[in-house]
Amino acid sequence: MTDKLKFAVIGVGIMGSSHVRDISKSENVALAAICDIDPQRAQNAAAAHDVPWYTDYKEMIDKEKLDGVVISTPHYFHTPIAIYAMEHGVNALSEKPEAVHVKDAHKMNDAFEAARKKYPNLIFAIMFQNRTHGVYKKLKEMIDGGQLGKLVRTTWIVTDWFRSQSYYDNGGWRATWRGEGGGVLLNQCPHNLDLYQWLVGLPNKVTGFAAIGKYHNIEVEDEVTGFFQHENGMVGHFVTTTAESPGTNRLEIIGENGKIVVEDRKILFTRNEQSMIDFLKSTPELFARVPSQVEEIPYEPNSGSSHAVCSGTPSFGSR
Repeated sequence: MTDKLKFAVIGVGIMGSSHVRDISKSENVALAAICDIDPQRAQNAAAAHDVPWYTDYKEMIDKEKLDGVVISTPHYFHTPIAIYAMEHGVNALSEKPEAVHVKDAHKMNDAFEAARKKYPNLIFAIMFQNRTHGVYKKLKEMIDGGQLGKLVRTTWIVTDWFRSQSYYDNGGWRATWRGEGGGVLLNQCPHNLDLYQWLVGLPNKVTGFAAIGKYHNIEVEDEVTGFFQHENGMVGHFVTTTAESPGTNRLEIIGENGKIVVEDRKILFTRNEQSMIDFLKSTPELFARVPSQVEEIPYEPNSGSSHAVCSGTPSFGSR
């Protein structure tokens, strides 16, 4: 199809190879080129899809007429590649995290704003594909629709990111300050942290405990517990590790109108008959509880890969 958007993938390791497969199957986007600093890997991936290959992303962007690039390189390279693409009018979709350092993220955002003056339709996005999951879309709808009322607590225990030592040993950049810039928070949990703030907002105060190489032979964090305070009075908790098996993935969001629990791909809503805040102020009973009932909330599940939804559609969303 000649009207397909032409995308290139930069970095064809584990994640990049997945993006290549998703794009090659897309009805909206065509794979136009491959780039990787490893010539053999770039050549092999390109040969499989009959597209040109490069080892220099600048050369590729300069030579190919691209609509967009998907960046799936080690974290430190996200910043220069995205900036170069946007400066040349090429849409950029970067794997998480946006950057290792906050100042680099600001550089990318500033570059986007500057490039938009010349290319008004330019799009810059980060691969937070979990926002496309039916369960989280439904949860967002319920919260924004006011079904919980005033939020009072959000707790996410997400310890099912188990990784072996072999995982960390597979690639010299993994779990190093120089190569990756961090551990479980920067590699695995950006998805969960993004969903947290997308659903209930950013906290205005954070306290945390992080353990460096507590269970693995690595130089970055593999266990973290965070405590959040929000301007509206809500408190939050975030517990994660890559060393717990079997792990847990349980999200609780409590508001005055009840409690939502998301676990095992189910949404359970314990719906109060009235606001618990109003009830506790007005009931004459010493040990009364707010009458409530439990409902399982249906949602529309994803029909395919969430990565494919993000990388295979022309309107993948701006930052």
